[in-house]
Amino acid sequence: MNNNRIRSIAYWVTTIMGPASFVIGGFLFTTQSQQQVDTLVQLGFPPYLAVILGIGKLLGVIAVVIPRFPRLKEWAYAGFFFDLAGAAAAHAFSGHSADVIAQPLVFLALVMASWALRPPSRKLPSR
Repeated sequence: MNNNRIRSIAYWVTTIMGPASFVIGGFLFTTQSQQQVDTLVQLGFPPYLAVILGIGKLLGVIAVVIPRFPRLKEWAYAGFFFDLAGAAAAHAFSGHSADVIAQPLVFLALVMASWALRPPSRKLPSR
């Protein structure tokens, strides 16, 4: 198997496990799943934030998986980064256990791998 094929497979695996997994979270947040709302409230955030985060997650997934629009993809990846880094920080500052703090960091690693492995057609042109 050549390097381009391996890189492409790695890109899609990390994209499905990372950014595309935001479909589930986006749906649960948008529908204001009780678990998501309870977690937000426990972290000190208002319940209505669930809908805002949910819509952002779903739009980010669409931006990452559709062809073209490299600048939009950059914004989506940035949004995923801030969402996940912020989630880990919120859990840490709330005194949650290391395993709870680590959960968003694992997805952050997948998102970063997806970003790093994306094919040239999904990148902004070099200057």
